[in-house]
Amino acid sequence: MQYKVISADCHVDLIWLPPDLFTANAPVSLKERMPYVTAGPRGPEWVTNSGASFGLDAGMGSAGRQYEPGKIHRSDRMASTGLYDAEQRRVRRLTNPDLRLKDQDRDGIQAEILYGILGATNRLNDNEAAGWMLRIYNDWLADFCATHPDRYGGLANIPNHDVGAAVTEIERVAKRGNVRGLEVARRHDMTPLWDPWWNPVWDAIAASGLPVHFHTIGGPGRDFSKLSGKTLLAARAASITSFQMHMADVLMSMIFAGVLHHRPQMKMVIGEAGTGWIPYILDRMDAEWEDQFKELDLTMKPSEYWRRQCYATYQSDPVGVKLIEELGEDNIMWGSDFPHPDGIYPDSQQYIEKELGHLPAAVKQKIVCDNAAKLYRFVN
Repeated sequence: MQYKVISADCHVDLIWLPPDLFTANAPVSLKERMPYVTAGPRGPEWVTNSGASFGLDAGMGSAGRQYEPGKIHRSDRMASTGLYDAEQRRVRRLTNPDLRLKDQDRDGIQAEILYGILGATNRLNDNEAAGWMLRIYNDWLADFCATHPDRYGGLANIPNHDVGAAVTEIERVAKRGNVRGLEVARRHDMTPLWDPWWNPVWDAIAASGLPVHFHTIGGPGRDFSKLSGKTLLAARAASITSFQMHMADVLMSMIFAGVLHHRPQMKMVIGEAGTGWIPYILDRMDAEWEDQFKELDLTMKPSEYWRRQCYATYQSDPVGVKLIEELGEDNIMWGSDFPHPDGIYPDSQQYIEKELGHLPAAVKQKIVCDNAAKLYRFVN
């Protein structure tokens, strides 16, 4: 495979998985607690018997929303490729490994990194069932990627509720193979990443040789049910616009807690984080470390750990592009965010040219291909 563009941030969403994936593969004692598809007022939807809802089967984005023409411009562009046509639910276009390749070919992408079932463990609200749900998903993902290993790089989803369960799953998926990284499934009430509670997990990740990933899920959920009109619109706009800013806590926690210092071989990626905010955060981290936190387990400036071990992905960030010298051309990776409604499929090549076309060819090539190729071991 000749790689020219690798998307370092694409998605497999729960609502596009085989409808009986979890119920068919869970232990007998847990089958009744697994997500499944049933008839709903708006059509087939993913639910659990405990009342959890994951969205419409083959719906839009990670939350399985209903596609409404004219509401979101990017969704309309995706819909123009037939993505939301009723037929796609039957053929499972996004989780059929051969059909999905056609979408990537249309977008000029030779390989993609697949983030997993975002926020699902939070919605399930059942730690034991969530652990098994992730295990089942990871096995499905490994088999999916094995169909075209030169095109698909899956990230195994790691439990966030129990250290022992997390370590066991890290070791299991690393031994099983066919994944390119590990994604710690995030939820808002999980143990903070600066807490030593996580240390056995970080040790297992470092030993696996696989990079660790954290993907944005936004901030803690807020109840907008009593809002209406422009007040509701303003609240939603503020929430969505600040979506990526919450990744600053991930970056600061992992560096200040010495996670990277003590494991210099471990690589970390913050997915769909954007990049324009990162130089400011790195500057503040350096200043605070110099001023009052020299007793932390760091021997370099926080920004130097970023340069040595960290990456961030983005789909469109003209401000970040202006700050490449501050960010480091080796530390950022482009991704299309396919098939999410804030992604740029099927117009990735136009976005790349518009935002990166002025850069030296070697720098552009690092951002859209080479950094990801090296990290995930895609070899021309």
